[in-house]
Order: sequence, then structure tokens, then C-alpha cells
Amino acid sequence: MTGVFAAATAAIVVCMGLTLARSIAGPTVFDRILAVNSFGTKTVLLIALVGYLAGRPDFLDLALVYALMNFIGTIAAMKFTRFGDLAGMEDDDSGEVF
Repeated sequence: MTGVFAAATAAIVVCMGLTLARSIAGPTVFDRILAVNSFGTKTVLLIALVGYLAGRPDFLDLALVYALMNFIGTIAAMKFTRFGDLAGMEDDDSGEVF
């Protein structure tokens, strides 16, 4: 049964390589952000599989934390790409910040 999980790990690594190539070549910045998000998702799967193969169930906690950081980072990158600012606060002529 371990051979099946080792094959799945190898398949995920190959998919990560293809996703990395897409993140470098992607025609638009949105394609690149999507590829990096997909790479992060595959990393979560890889952490979970390695944790299973190593007999360390606490790796699932690390995978969940990494998934949360990946999601927040993707949202922040998309917001920065769209608005050019993470806070969404712009100065007006009066000098006040809204």
C-alpha cells in the first residue's frame, strides 16, 4: 500500500513542476497568481502525503496552517494587483484618510 502513496507523491511532484512552469510562463499576472495558488494547494497535499508516509499525523496540522496562509496570501496578492494597495485607503485632497 505504501507504493501507491509513493506513486501519488511522485505524481504530485510532477504536477508541481508543471504548475511552476505555468507560473513562470503565464501570459497575465492573474494566471501567475492562480498558478502559485495551485502550487500551494499541491504543497498542502504533498505535506499530508509525506506525513502519512512518515507516520506523523501532526503534519496534517502543518498542512492546514499552510493552506490558510496560501489562501490569505492569494487574496492579498489579488487585492494588491487589482487596487495597488492592501489597505484600500486612499488620500483625498483634504489630507484625511478614509
